[in-house]
Amino acid sequence: MKKGIKIVLIALLSLFINCSEDTIDLLGEGVITGRVVEAISFSPIENAKITLSSSNNTVFTDVNGYFKFDIVEEGDYSISATKEGYLTSFEPATVSKDAVVNVIFEMEDDDALNKPPSTPILYSPEDGIENQELSVEFVWGASDPDLDEIKYTLELKNDQDNELIKFENLTDTIFVASDLKYGVKYFWQVTASDDVNENVLSPLSSFTTRIDPENRFFYVEKISSNNVIYSSGYNVADGIVENKVQLTSENINSWRPRKNNSSNLIAFLRTYNNETHLFTMNLNGADVRQVTSQVPVKGYNLDKMDFSWSSNGDRLLYPHYDKLYVINKDGSGLKLIYQTSDGSFITECDWSNDESIIALKTNDITGYNVKIYTIDLGGNILTNVLSDVKGAAGGINISVDNKLLLYSYDVSEFENFNGRQLDSHIYIYNFISGETFDLSQSKESGTNDLDPRFSPNEAEIIFENTSNDNISTSYIYKSEFDLNSNDDDRTQLFENARMPDWE
Repeated sequence: MKKGIKIVLIALLSLFINCSEDTIDLLGEGVITGRVVEAISFSPIENAKITLSSSNNTVFTDVNGYFKFDIVEEGDYSISATKEGYLTSFEPATVSKDAVVNVIFEMEDDDALNKPPSTPILYSPEDGIENQELSVEFVWGASDPDLDEIKYTLELKNDQDNELIKFENLTDTIFVASDLKYGVKYFWQVTASDDVNENVLSPLSSFTTRIDPENRFFYVEKISSNNVIYSSGYNVADGIVENKVQLTSENINSWRPRKNNSSNLIAFLRTYNNETHLFTMNLNGADVRQVTSQVPVKGYNLDKMDFSWSSNGDRLLYPHYDKLYVINKDGSGLKLIYQTSDGSFITECDWSNDESIIALKTNDITGYNVKIYTIDLGGNILTNVLSDVKGAAGGINISVDNKLLLYSYDVSEFENFNGRQLDSHIYIYNFISGETFDLSQSKESGTNDLDPRFSPNEAEIIFENTSNDNISTSYIYKSEFDLNSNDDDRTQLFENARMPDWE
């Protein structure tokens, strides 16, 4: 019996010794710390999920991108970092007893493996092609290896004024651009974007539009809140408008076109830095140059104001309140040549072909108390054409032989704060006889005839006609005139058009 008890005790002692040896051989423990940041900016990534395999323990990064596993048995591990919008990242870690292992994750966004679109290939118009119409169809091609949607930007520049025309967010590879300029070489390029990678730019291609058709009619159309200048031809036989060309942008307020045949330029008014200045441009709208700078065009109602070329096209006359200035077309030589004696504003001026006579239309600050008269270059008054009348007037134009003066006058004598006219007629004043002739006797009732100009051969006039409600569409007409007849034989030329010029 005692022998048996002794054997059991020995066995228990042996088991205790073995258990003690197992406890001594347990694995050590360490700590894993780390941080998760963006791969490029190194900004911290908050709330990234950090998983420790093969234990599958999980923690999340704090606002500064830090994380920590406090008790980790020593050994080799793989740690993953996941976050929506980023590619999953893996880092190895070897944990030693009582050691701290630090792991850094630089996570890339989930577009990092996305490939850019191919370089756009320009198919049409063919590089270097000439004689293109003013509406051009552009065709190109590109593809995306990840089948992402491609958005294109088409850019056009010309060789005359470097104006940039840009068409953005195009999803088709065919686009028609209209209202280009005559006789201009254009350079075009296409950019492809998948909204992930850097934009891909095509090679540069060029084409040239056909020669300017030499339109002789110039006028203004209203687009949104701006005046836009156009030129057009008119087919008398078919009664249709031809070769209509937009000369100025609808993004800039430009008005009152006046062509000079000697300089082959168009002068016009434009809003610039909250002032109105004189500018010139080529007949196709290119090479825009500012003429006035120090003394802008100013007076009553800028929409009604007018200026005049010298016959040889080297100078321009223009008003500034009660003063009349002359300036060279390049902006030099500014000179005051006349000032009204009573402080009246000069709203319109016209310079005779031989430059011996200047016609003026003046008014007070309300636009009324109108006077139309002529002066010589010394400022001496030559002829009083219209004065001591009520109502509005304007549209003065001297005939090439200095015998006739064309103007408009509201015979209703109506006056109000916004300058509305009720019954404006066109008149011709004969300097030789002193007689005045009404050219609007067959005008439709309730309309106004405005802004008359002589035709190039002075056998006809061109003018604007519109309802006197001040909001209806304006039309431009031409009419033969006979001082001995009441029939003015009107022909409508252009719709939604104002401020005509015919050279």
